[in-house]
Parts: sequence; structure tokens; C-alpha cells
Amino acid sequence: MDRSFSTRVADPAWQREVVAWLEATLVDVEITDVTQPRIRPWSTQLQLTTSDGPLWFKAGCSAQSFEPGLLRELADLAPDSFDSPVAWDASRGWMVTADRGATWGDQAEPGLDDWRSLAVEAARVQQQLTRHSERLVGAGLPDCSPQTVVDRFDRLVTLLADLPVDDPAHLAPDIRSELLERRPMLVDAVDTLMASTLPITWQHGDLHPWNVFVVDGRPRLFDLGDAQWAHALEILAVPYGWIAERTDLEWRPIFEAYCGAWDLTAADLAADWDAAQLTQAVNRAMTWWSCLDEATADEWAEWGEAPLFHLTRVLN
Repeated sequence: MDRSFSTRVADPAWQREVVAWLEATLVDVEITDVTQPRIRPWSTQLQLTTSDGPLWFKAGCSAQSFEPGLLRELADLAPDSFDSPVAWDASRGWMVTADRGATWGDQAEPGLDDWRSLAVEAARVQQQLTRHSERLVGAGLPDCSPQTVVDRFDRLVTLLADLPVDDPAHLAPDIRSELLERRPMLVDAVDTLMASTLPITWQHGDLHPWNVFVVDGRPRLFDLGDAQWAHALEILAVPYGWIAERTDLEWRPIFEAYCGAWDLTAADLAADWDAAQLTQAVNRAMTWWSCLDEATADEWAEWGEAPLFHLTRVLN
């Protein structure tokens, strides 16, 4: 593309194009104000003041342009857990969604019971979606199932090692050697997950209470640009990191709640959990690499270390 994603969406001409689409699509709604509260290398949002109340417009970069189509499918398959877009243009990665107010995390600091509830909800949604790979992957959800991970690892190692030495994502020769030494462990992890009691299914990719609304007492999940089709346990990797780095909460009760939702114990899934953290590290690294594909040089300087950070989690 000629320009970065963030440069394009900051252009008044692009914003006028969006407003024209909104006016043509939301034919019975008067739009009285449009603001752009956030631009990132991978997405932007417009806050809409309308005659029907506040709405949100979201546009994703090419790597995350599948989100509107995915959300439509998820809302059809699990309507208690996802809001269907008010309007969408799948070809451009655009959608309009309802304003649900403050997120779960913004309403109050989530405690242990909140995280346990979120883990159970995640398992419940995954159970509903396990049989729908054709629809979800067909809607653009990246296929990151275990059997795809080793090839992805090899590709990332080559990509990052070939970057200039001063690039924030450059993979130094000594770290590359360490990663290649760990490759057999990753192969074993894939074998473990292919034999797992838990299925390959939808996983949110960035699950935490700030990506959840509470509607009629039930969680509604949103912000799905990092979602993947992967081993079920990978959905817990972000919550695990969040709990460890940002709170004083204990992880084990949250993990036990998730396992219990599958009628299993933490001991039943201990080996699978170790394996899923390895495969999720690789899959998360590819998500970052892809969503920074349209970043500016300054944005790459700010965010570009992320693919390397996640790939080297395989060494932990």
C-alpha cells in the first residue's frame, strides 16, 4: 500500500469517505457529530453521536479486516455473548457497533471472582463454537491450530533473523540458536495438543475485562482483531500474563474454574497448559507481525519489539 494504515485513516478525505458510507448505510439515522478518539497502527475508532444514540465505527488494517465478518458469525452462533454489528462492509474491514457503556474492567477493579467468571464464560463460548471451524475460518479467522504452529515458528525465525541489526524485532544470532534448540520442545507441544482432551476452537486472542461489556448481567465479548482458531487453552495465555504482571491475584483458582467448566481438573490439563503457552507465544508473535505490516517507521520503533518479545517467550 502507498501509505501506512494510520496515515490513511487520519486523512480528512478518508474520514469523509467513511461519513458518506455511514450516511448511505444508516439511512434512518441522523449523524450529528463524529470524533476519532484513537488511531493505532492496526485499527481506529470513530465515536458517532446520532439520533439513535451513540454508536462506534471501527476500521481495521488489512491483517485485521476480518473482524466485521467474524463478529457477524459469532453473534449468530453465540448471540448471548456477542453483539452483531449494526452495519458492516466486510470488503473494507469496516463496522458499526452499539455503544454498551463502560467495560467490565472500567466499572470496578476486577477481583478473583470476576476473573473466574470470565474464564468460565470463555470456556462456555468455546464449547458453542468448536464445531464451526468452516464458518469461522471461512469468515477470515486465522487458522492457528496446533498443526500449523511449527511452520509458523520457522517462518518467524527466518523473518526476524533477516531484519537489520538495528530493527527492534531483529533476532540476534545467539537467540536464534536458542530458539532452534527449543524447536523439538515445540514439536512435542504440538503433539501434546493434538492429543488433548480439549478441542481446537475459537480463542479471543486478547481476553481481559476491558474487552468485555456486561449486558443484562451477562458478559459480551468484543475487540476481536486478535482472535484465532487454535487450541482452546490458548485463550488463557493473555489472562495469565495480565494476572501475573498487573495484579496480586492467584492464578490457580482462575485456571481451576476454566478447567471445571470443561468437567476437568487442573491436573488433567497441566501438560496441555504448558504446551499451549508455547504454541500461543508463536501465534501471538505472528499476530503482532501481521498487524504492524502497515505501520509507519515511528510506529514500528514504538511497537516493533512485540513480535520478538512473544516469539522469545518460547524460551521461558
